Amino acid sequence: MFDKILIANRGEIACRVIKTARKMGIKTVAIYSDADRQALHVQMADEAVHVGPPPANQSYIVIDKVMAAIKESGAQAVHPGYGFLSENAKFAEALEAAGVAFVGPPKGAIEAMGDKITSKKIAQEAGVSTVPGYMGLIADAEEAVKISNQIGYPVMIKASAGGGGKGMRIAWSDQEAREGFESSKNEAANSFGDDRIFIEKFVTQPRHIEIQVLCDTHGNGVYLGERECSIQRRNQKVVEEAPSPFLDEETRRAMGEQAVALAKAVGYASAGTVEFIVDGAKNFYFLEMNTRLQVEHPVTELITGIDLVEQMIRVAAGKELSITQEDVKLTGWAIENRLYAEDPYRNFLPSIGRLTRYRPPAETAAYTPGVAPGAAGDVVVRNDTGVYEGGEISMYYDPMIAKLCTWAPTRAAAIEAMRIALDSFEVEGIGHNLPFLSAVMDHPKFISGDMTTAFIAEEYPEGFDGVALPEGELKRIAASCAAMHRIAEIRRTQVSGRMDNHERRVGNNWVVTLQGQTYPVVIAADPEGATVSFEDKTAIRVASDWTPGQRLAEISTDGAPLVLKVDKITQGFRIRSRGADLKVHVRRPRQAELAALMPEKLPPDTSKLLLCPMPGLVVKINVEVGQEVQEGQALCTIEAMKMENILRAEKKSVVAKINASAGDSLAVDDVIIEFE
Repeated sequence: MFDKILIANRGEIACRVIKTARKMGIKTVAIYSDADRQALHVQMADEAVHVGPPPANQSYIVIDKVMAAIKESGAQAVHPGYGFLSENAKFAEALEAAGVAFVGPPKGAIEAMGDKITSKKIAQEAGVSTVPGYMGLIADAEEAVKISNQIGYPVMIKASAGGGGKGMRIAWSDQEAREGFESSKNEAANSFGDDRIFIEKFVTQPRHIEIQVLCDTHGNGVYLGERECSIQRRNQKVVEEAPSPFLDEETRRAMGEQAVALAKAVGYASAGTVEFIVDGAKNFYFLEMNTRLQVEHPVTELITGIDLVEQMIRVAAGKELSITQEDVKLTGWAIENRLYAEDPYRNFLPSIGRLTRYRPPAETAAYTPGVAPGAAGDVVVRNDTGVYEGGEISMYYDPMIAKLCTWAPTRAAAIEAMRIALDSFEVEGIGHNLPFLSAVMDHPKFISGDMTTAFIAEEYPEGFDGVALPEGELKRIAASCAAMHRIAEIRRTQVSGRMDNHERRVGNNWVVTLQGQTYPVVIAADPEGATVSFEDKTAIRVASDWTPGQRLAEISTDGAPLVLKVDKITQGFRIRSRGADLKVHVRRPRQAELAALMPEKLPPDTSKLLLCPMPGLVVKINVEVGQEVQEGQALCTIEAMKMENILRAEKKSVVAKINASAGDSLAVDDVIIEFE
């Protein structure tokens, strides 16, 4: 076995590999750019080597720099994580030439399956059903339009070397095909150093289901069940679960056996994933094979009890698989939510800055991969992360903050555990998608398992603007806030020292206002909690050990758990729960009467301005002063976190002034264009 492994990656996946290596008694070496000097993976590793400036194409994906770090550290093996050099055959070749083990598949398998065009041809030759498309290289945007018309819209434009949603666009028209080709080509070049593009038919109403395979160098291979990855945004997965709520055992076995056969056909050895799209009749089509560890591997580990990173290291060391297909048992249900530094209220655009508060929910003892599911009880909480409170979210890399996972004996229990875990996750200082993830966990389509890759587009066609909670949930929050406010008021009168009977001074009659609803309540408190009565004669029993100043309130309402993120505002609280962001005012009856008479403050009018929605770099300005633009017309392109974002006109107008040009770095809400 190896004594020292270098991790050619950063962020949460580097931290994840370090944990397993430490468990195995193997020392680790981190690499880092200027932007990552204080990163968590650097702090966790036994050693760290600097590899260059912040941009990945000047540091993390420069093979010569990584090879120099390997030589300097004396590492015997390299784990590439995912992204960066994980599917780069030239890197695997360089390692082989240097006598360093690659914790991944052989170079030939990477070349055969890592390239999307080649892998489809091999799959077709092997008799695997594939999606119709054009497998040749495409020269320019006009050829892309021609091919798209031959295939028939809608089409998927994809980078041949792509992954993680980079270099992918869906086109429904000639104009979208033309624009999508250019953006995909640019993103592919920037992210992978390979701008080859291909086009295939976009299957509507598909489910994205993938099979985890594990093979060794001795000809053994197994599949470890499937993962459902249908909830995606910009072709990047957001929520994953294992197993899929859609598959039956017969389909699972057929997909698994086909995936293993395909892996063996190319001499695959290591962990890998074969991705399929599955239609409503359970027909499945080969999409691609990822010759690396997947982002969503934790859910497979949770339902199987198998540490995939450990297995990858063992295979790289020449060991045989210690498990057979008969040994693989799927137990319970696991769900993963990807926490991104993206603002869901701004169409999920990237957000950068400092994490002024970062408090994940407590993990259970079964966090360590390899521990049998449920060993720590009926619910498991796991959080794979690469950041810490006070750390910086950089514009140079993927916006992922963490991967929050829950396991439980049933899908319903795993969803409920995830709801509580999301509500308990405290993140401040940047925009993030926690509210959206909470909304998904409560969405009827997700709860029923009846979702496709079009879920976000169909359910949030105008974007995500928060959650309107049902009345039952509002009353639980109203009762909790009333009880909390009473405690805070008692504390305030105690501090002032103006009256001995503090509870009498505070009183029991209050009016709670939230989400446009008003609830007069009466509080009857006792040493064990408080009973909050409403005008409709209903009452809610509230119990909690919350004290004023705590940012997280763990409450029991009529015996049911409720977790609230709490910030103090005048006459109440800012509460975040279940995807909703609420201003909850708790006032005395006379104060409530007067507050109802106060005029509402209106936001400023920005209808004649194009504001930069996220920090980024101006790639292109598409219009000029005096030009008339139509609704939906492309105005400019902004690049942030390796993704190009085209900003479009919301209505017909005339350009009055342009305040930015290509190459400018902009902050959030900088004015790019002014209209007449």
